[in-house]
Amino acid sequence: QEQLVESGGGLVQAGGSLRLSCAASGRFFGGYAMGWFRQVPGNEREFVAAINWSGAITKYTDSVKGRFTVSRNSAENTIDLRMNNLKPEDTAVYYCASTLGFDVEVVVSQYPYWGQGTQVTVSS
Repeated sequence: QEQLVESGGGLVQAGGSLRLSCAASGRFFGGYAMGWFRQVPGNEREFVAAINWSGAITKYTDSVKGRFTVSRNSAENTIDLRMNNLKPEDTAVYYCASTLGFDVEVVVSQYPYWGQGTQVTVSS
């Protein structure tokens, strides 16, 4: 059974750091492109970062470039999102998601599998 489980969210002050992790199981063994999205109540889910099947290619939304880093450990079937210099506007529920392809994707509709989400709150 395919499953994505996020961990690592929490409350942090502006300027602080958090690391989110996503553990993949089931058909995700072998590696597909994966991504991180976030959502604020009342808003659409938005793309944050993505990584291709090998980990060699990454993509970020402009607002997090230079602050967030996505990486994967294929041996452990996990991906991480390291978030530095967090800002109050980064507050959201963060979701890990998987495609069924190998290239980075930025559109929600390209991700058929989603985790349950983890809350990140950045206080000013």
